Amino acid sequence: MPPPSSDAHLVALIDRVAQRDEAALRALYDLTSPRLFGLAMRVLRRRDAAEDVLQESFLTVWRAAGDYRLSLSPPLAWLGVIVRSRALDALRKHASSRADRTQELDDSLGHALESDTPDPMDAADASEQATALHTCLQRLEAKQREVVSLAYLRDLSHSELAQQLALPLGTVKTWIRRGLEQLRGCMARYV
Repeated sequence: MPPPSSDAHLVALIDRVAQRDEAALRALYDLTSPRLFGLAMRVLRRRDAAEDVLQESFLTVWRAAGDYRLSLSPPLAWLGVIVRSRALDALRKHASSRADRTQELDDSLGHALESDTPDPMDAADASEQATALHTCLQRLEAKQREVVSLAYLRDLSHSELAQQLALPLGTVKTWIRRGLEQLRGCMARYV
């Protein structure tokens, strides 16, 4: 197997794929498909199913390359998450009894997807959670979002928030409680 490409090179290829550069997609496939195919095989244990998942994954890469952000996830981790998601979907669709293999996948994933960064799966999981949290926060009303953000990002107490925002203490408590309920419900859809 060839040595893994640098993150910078993979990011450049993903950027070109976002510009609909078919040669870049081919180069990205050539550089990453052995590892990603191995990942699909670990989950599915069937060559034909792994090949289908790999093909579906690169179609997803073609469509979603413009959404990729290095600040959220290393490139190989992003690709790995796509393959893992497609493989798990295939498992659920074809045989729910095989779902227990996801734990084995998670245990071996760190070895399969080495990158320039320490732990790509943690970064990918954090990236997915951060994106979900951002989306869910945007669904809150502006004042409610401000109160929840100040309470948890700046670690302000309810009374400090009420004083700083010139709001009644009961209003602050209600907005935080309702905001957290909405965030829990929204985040449950992503997790």
